[in-house]
Amino acid sequence: MSTWRMLVVVVGCVVTGMAAQACAPQEAASEVEEVVARSLPTFEVDEGWMKVPEQWKLGDASSFSSDSSGNIWLLHRPWTLPAEDAAMAAPPIMVFDSDGNFIKALGGPGEGYDWVQREHGLHIDSEDFVWVTGNNCPTNGLPREPVADDQVLKFAPDGSFVMQIGHVGDGTASNADTENVHRAADAWVHPATRELFVADGYGNSRVVVFDADTGAFKRMWGAFGEVPVDDATCGVVNFGDPAGPGLSAFNLVHGVAVANDGTVYVADRENRRVQVFSTDGTYIDEVIKTDTPFARGLAFSPDAAQEFLYVGAGENIVIIDRATVEIVGVIDVPGILGGGHQIASDAEGNIYIAQTAAGVQKLSYTGLAPAP
Repeated sequence: MSTWRMLVVVVGCVVTGMAAQACAPQEAASEVEEVVARSLPTFEVDEGWMKVPEQWKLGDASSFSSDSSGNIWLLHRPWTLPAEDAAMAAPPIMVFDSDGNFIKALGGPGEGYDWVQREHGLHIDSEDFVWVTGNNCPTNGLPREPVADDQVLKFAPDGSFVMQIGHVGDGTASNADTENVHRAADAWVHPATRELFVADGYGNSRVVVFDADTGAFKRMWGAFGEVPVDDATCGVVNFGDPAGPGLSAFNLVHGVAVANDGTVYVADRENRRVQVFSTDGTYIDEVIKTDTPFARGLAFSPDAAQEFLYVGAGENIVIIDRATVEIVGVIDVPGILGGGHQIASDAEGNIYIAQTAAGVQKLSYTGLAPAP
């Protein structure tokens, strides 16, 4: 098992100081027995990156994703705008180029599908299809329809409806359901198999896999690759002990990301851990960080091997070496909004942060810098 404590002093100086400030030798020696010199990604905040058309305003920013052309897609919640701004609410999906120039807007209610009542997850797959998840609950007290978002939506790049997996529910769905999700947080399509991996985590406690072209159910699993457990009800999160190893069941599956090699990473938010699986659900390893909120959004570095996994972690973004499944760095540059609600990366190595009520942010990749 990998733990947060292993490299905390070293990496805190590496990325926060953008490698210009070295850790004091006595500090490194006192905390870490063996330090292997290596290079880590560095970033800087791109101030004022996003250029939203003047006639529109954004609500809470929930999720980012990038497409095959390098464009950046944002999912936000128009209904969270104050009443005086409601008439200026932008469509829920906004598309920008990498320089932040507006391209198009789409999404929202339409014929033939149930638009989500509480926008949560957005994923653009390798064929540029658009996947949307929601996490509304009849008992959450929000000014929305009293239904559970038990569906995943698929759209073409132009916004036309393609497919809906599942249907709105009453909040009573369970982990045994193979037709619906239950307030799913995130989704990811693995290009090699055309399988849709869903972080079915606000109402259920599982990863569930569907055929991305037909919507047919394929398989599911819970924490450690075990059978998913019904241990929560709609609108209730069982918070785990922040100082402990986490529950035996997933505790709010908030993110899922599948590497090109087929390794599946699951952000188990309230257990403050990332669990690692093969595509068939076989458990491989986990990374735990116990001292702050951890495991919200997931993204990869853009190199062919996808050497690094980025994980939203409260006030910053943690860097994990995929080969060793160890935390090797922290992105904590001046002006960062934090680790985000969800994060995404693009082919240039930039990272995009959707920080709900706090707004959005681009971290521009500035290259690799040697660690001390």
